[in-house]
Amino acid sequence: MKSLLLSAYNHLEIADLAAPEAGAGEVLVRVEACGICGSDVHGYDGSSGRRIPPIVMGHEAAGTVAAVGAGVEGYAVGDRVTFDSTVYCGACAYCRRGEVNLCENRQVVGVSCGDYRRHGAFAEYVAVPQRILYHLPEKLSFAEAAMLEAASVALHGVRVSALRGGETALVIGAGMIGLLTLQAARALGCARVLIADIDASRLELAREIGAGEALHAAGAELTAQVLERTGGQGVDVALEAVGRNETVNAAIDCTRKGGTVTLIGNIQPEVTLPLQKVVTRQLRLQGSCASAGEYPQAMELIAEGAMRVGPLITAVAPLEDGPNWFARLHAREPNLMKVILRP
Repeated sequence: MKSLLLSAYNHLEIADLAAPEAGAGEVLVRVEACGICGSDVHGYDGSSGRRIPPIVMGHEAAGTVAAVGAGVEGYAVGDRVTFDSTVYCGACAYCRRGEVNLCENRQVVGVSCGDYRRHGAFAEYVAVPQRILYHLPEKLSFAEAAMLEAASVALHGVRVSALRGGETALVIGAGMIGLLTLQAARALGCARVLIADIDASRLELAREIGAGEALHAAGAELTAQVLERTGGQGVDVALEAVGRNETVNAAIDCTRKGGTVTLIGNIQPEVTLPLQKVVTRQLRLQGSCASAGEYPQAMELIAEGAMRVGPLITAVAPLEDGPNWFARLHAREPNLMKVILRP
């Protein structure tokens, strides 16, 4: 089968690999669309340590069922499907509690690290367990379905923030996850959502998808603007979608006493925590990892237009163009958001 293979760091090539087979409890999916995730770009240059060559990356995908393995029920050849990026065991204590993103035996499609290697969906076919598979509604295109993984991550970040409804929220970072988190926060009950970034073009995109308050500011200036807009109180919840020291600290400074700071971004492995601010203002710090069952909700919200993903898709291109698109994304070419490849 035709595959986009990371054969060495910073080197992708179109390779002819043996097609996987659907084992017991597995479904073979013919891939129709697969998005390039930021984590794939970090894996491309080796900086994440989680895409050790050789590996076929790709975990934001959708397609049609090509074959079903023994014991699979509810799916037939030709069905339109998508799947979670997290391969969970379904048997550990976390899975039994529904916290599948924290599975003791967790693997991720398209990842190779010291513990495992699982080829992904930048290929004509990929085999996945039935338990991570979802039927895809006809009203969703394959390209839109390739956005479901990111939309689910955004929804999970908002869900673990334990909203009661009517909150004022601040999203820091207008990248892919930030723009989806903006929409997820509105859909799940926030009355008012501000979004901040230092990239004016990304804020324009935020306005295109409905952001009423897009702040081109960072650090102390951002804090001043947020306090001015909230009567000196700060926001009820800050959703940090970058993962850097300065943005985490800004999220803390912009949050009111007793509020919540949810950490979704994950670029730097360590940040400096202003402990006294967190303790004396009784802030709640909440981490958010991947998603845990939000796919159906993401499909519903995208289908009804409550989450718009179309404006976030920069290009849909053939798999053969993958090396060029990876190089452009790695170079941080301006105005690139989501690129979707078609095997």
